[in-house]
Amino acid sequence: MGRTRRLALMSVFTAIALVLNIFENFIPMPFLTPGAKIGLANIVTMIALVTVGSRDTVTILIARILLGSIYGGGLSGFLYSFAGGMFSWLMMSILIWLFREHISMVGVSVTGAFFHSLGQVVMAAWIVQNIRLLAYLPVLLAVSVGAGIFVGFISKFAVRYVRKHYGHFQNPDLLVIQ
Repeated sequence: MGRTRRLALMSVFTAIALVLNIFENFIPMPFLTPGAKIGLANIVTMIALVTVGSRDTVTILIARILLGSIYGGGLSGFLYSFAGGMFSWLMMSILIWLFREHISMVGVSVTGAFFHSLGQVVMAAWIVQNIRLLAYLPVLLAVSVGAGIFVGFISKFAVRYVRKHYGHFQNPDLLVIQ
């Protein structure tokens, strides 16, 4: 894929992820634990991981986190999102690298959701200097696994669509992930 096409695709992914992130802030989540979200923008992260690869995905993710914080997250929102996003991206990238032929989109997504929540809670405990915040982790991780399954299935269908209609955007090294 040419440099201009890659940059354009990354920009589109960033814009879509930002719109989903902002949209999700307006969805009331009374049944979820405080601070928990479905993570609709992570659908874009998943699609990017298997179409443009890990290195470009982290650029998309950082841009979305920065812009999302400007549009409504503030500094604390940035810190939590950055910690969760980077930890999630790192673990998903490692998982794909190690088990590319044996992992599903849902498995990658659940892993990402798990480590995203872990990163956020650890960051929160560090910011407020209170290790007791880690007690919140089991509840948040349970919600994260459910959200990860949802995002994984949506991502799986979206990647099938992208592969069928936009095959020229595919990363041949990542075609194995289903």
